[in-house]
Amino acid sequence: MTIDRSPLDHIAIVLMEPKFPENIGAAARAAWNMGISRLIVVAHEPPDPERMAMMATHKAAHLLTNMGFHQSLKTALAPFSRVVGTTARRGRQRIRERSPREVVSEVLPLLPNNEVAFLFGPEDRGLTNDDLKYCQVISAIPTADFSSLNLAQAVGIHCYEIYHGVLCSQKGPASSPRLATSFELEGMYDHLERTLFSIDFLKDKSHDYYMNNIRQFLGRRMLTSQDASLLRSICRQFLRFQGVALPEKDQSG
Repeated sequence: MTIDRSPLDHIAIVLMEPKFPENIGAAARAAWNMGISRLIVVAHEPPDPERMAMMATHKAAHLLTNMGFHQSLKTALAPFSRVVGTTARRGRQRIRERSPREVVSEVLPLLPNNEVAFLFGPEDRGLTNDDLKYCQVISAIPTADFSSLNLAQAVGIHCYEIYHGVLCSQKGPASSPRLATSFELEGMYDHLERTLFSIDFLKDKSHDYYMNNIRQFLGRRMLTSQDASLLRSICRQFLRFQGVALPEKDQSG
């Protein structure tokens, strides 16, 4: 028997290296107030449960009990087909920023068949370019002047927009294809990177520049699992033709 999931069940809040356990608890409280129950923390060590619980209150305590914990951002994001990076930072080589409301309108139709992560960076520095390479969409909260919001505020604003978007969709989000997961995309990018190295397209000085641009270009295409597999197979065959040795796990296909 298949149990229908709420669109909100396809959303996860991912906190990257939060500095204070209290902020994790406050973020959990903000998420649960808007019906979002999936919380993931990426850090070197598990956060202090007592300090987290202080700000979560008993109503959101189950989010902390069931919280996912990973030491690697790549591993944490592996199951998700769309990753939204949240940032107030502006700089070169970044994906075009949109407001939370714009972002939600884009991801809402994906929810029936895809898992979506909203990624928040550390309180003191936000997400780095290396963190943002896993994101296909960037969300920036518009502010009147001073752009620094605390972590729980940023989580709360995004969760409200998600909840509001679901409520306004009376018939539920339209059906969408299953997109490639972050795990599948990273495998594809790994093969693509090796292929571009084999033809000297990537150089040491320009490597990051070109790979970031390639990630952004393909990220806008909303590749399905089948698309990512096809591109990976093309790269694998090209590398074989070039005589490039592949790891044993990549010999098939």
